[in-house]
Amino acid sequence: MIYFDNSATTKPYPEVLDTFVKTSVNYYANPSSLHSLGAQAEKLVTQARQQIANILGVNQNEIVFTSGGTEGNNLAIKGTALEYRARGRHIITTAVEHASVFETCRQLEKLGFRITYLPVDSRGRIRIDDLKAAITDETILVSVMHVNNEVGAVQPVEEIGRLLKNYPKILFHVDHVQGCGKVPLSLHEAGIDLCTISAHKFHGLKGTGVLYKRANIRISPLLTGGHQESQLRSGTENTGGIVAAAKALRLIHEKFENGAAEKTSQIRDYLIEKLAAIPGVTVHTDPEVSAPHIINFSAGGIRGEVLVHALEQQGIFISTTSACSSKTRELSRTLLAMGVSKAEAEGAARISLSYENTMEEAENFIRILQQTIQNLQQVLGRNQ
Repeated sequence: MIYFDNSATTKPYPEVLDTFVKTSVNYYANPSSLHSLGAQAEKLVTQARQQIANILGVNQNEIVFTSGGTEGNNLAIKGTALEYRARGRHIITTAVEHASVFETCRQLEKLGFRITYLPVDSRGRIRIDDLKAAITDETILVSVMHVNNEVGAVQPVEEIGRLLKNYPKILFHVDHVQGCGKVPLSLHEAGIDLCTISAHKFHGLKGTGVLYKRANIRISPLLTGGHQESQLRSGTENTGGIVAAAKALRLIHEKFENGAAEKTSQIRDYLIEKLAAIPGVTVHTDPEVSAPHIINFSAGGIRGEVLVHALEQQGIFISTTSACSSKTRELSRTLLAMGVSKAEAEGAARISLSYENTMEEAENFIRILQQTIQNLQQVLGRNQ
């Protein structure tokens, strides 16, 4: 089996699973309970919070545990909108955001907020001049993803942060879900106020995430009813998942520091070179401005889902668009915003690597893909 769908989810590291099981078996008490078992669970949550804060270079009181990227993005955006709506009702985001940001903004539009969706160039990146021109006296939030989940384009987050230093009343939210552990990002240096990550994207477990919230800003909670997470996210803490997330984050950063991203970049570059050489294939990812692990391409005349299922029969797993949107059968907003034709967008497929993938897998993938495309084109030719 060749698993090239790591942007949808990653396989948990064995050490992470072991941590989750040991924590869940031995420290199953509610961290909010007053007795000693509850105190032991609370201590583990506090230790995990400090470990994650250390890795991200922030203070532990700036870490809010969530259920993942979708909740984190909703809490950051809606929480800001509700808290600062008296200051203004204008939010700026991009046309290529993950659905958990894009649909959240659509919902806020129905509640009376005005949203500007910045366009992107052919490589999937916004222009700083467009952002600057969009800012008004009513703007309260800019929300931009770090790494695009479909094509891998890295947005100029540091430049955005420098620009927004001139607008101290505007908060800056970054969806760092696809970049965490793969593309470095200093939250302080980039001037980020709110930042979202999700554990299952870096070999942790599903159902656990983190929202970084800078200490001196306020956001309104979405989930009320308790006092957990500094009253920002009520609900009994997922102790095992939280401790496992800290373990996964430490492991992925160790791998990054030991050069894993460079190795993955080499595999990506090989795949892009070989894909571009296949007749009828168009590559939509520009490696000069993209993360090391995501490649988007179209195979001329073959629908993306047809190719995905044909490769699955060969033991290869890739995807079409974002996993969160793959079953809607809608064309990729990201590709259309980049100027990709509807025909090519219909045929789009995504390869997403992890540090565990190898060059041998990439070579086998290209060999099988070439044959699969050839077979499908023959079938389509006979049916026309």
